[in-house]
Amino acid sequence: MHLVANDILIPHFADLLREGKRIEFTPTGVSMRPFIEGGRDVVVLQKQPDVRVGDVCLVQLPETTFVLHRVIALDRNRITLMGDGNCSGMEHCSREDVLGTVISVRSPRGIHKPLTRGWCWRYLFLPRWFWLKVYRHTLLKLYVKP
Repeated sequence: MHLVANDILIPHFADLLREGKRIEFTPTGVSMRPFIEGGRDVVVLQKQPDVRVGDVCLVQLPETTFVLHRVIALDRNRITLMGDGNCSGMEHCSREDVLGTVISVRSPRGIHKPLTRGWCWRYLFLPRWFWLKVYRHTLLKLYVKP
């Protein structure tokens, strides 16, 4: 298996998504924990006609930075995103910056994870740091094997 850096691959993904193709890849990072485990889970993306609050989207931010985060607010053409595993820090972009939306998440064992819109997770914002700590230090070690 060969690993290729996201900054090399994702621009090519953007072209495929604009053509209406589906792509699947293993994202890196921990910003979408606990719903997407970076380096392990496989996500399938496709360009959708519209973006909704709760969608997980691949977005190109200024200066060719790419993020795979959840939409937490929409205001006309302005989208606010935040990683599920983040306790602070949000990104803002326009609808044109959205390259694709996650339509499926698969664990390393081939099990399709339910696509959650993250409703209760978004409202657990204040105690989120506590639940993330519990996840990282107990559940992740018990249930997620490399």
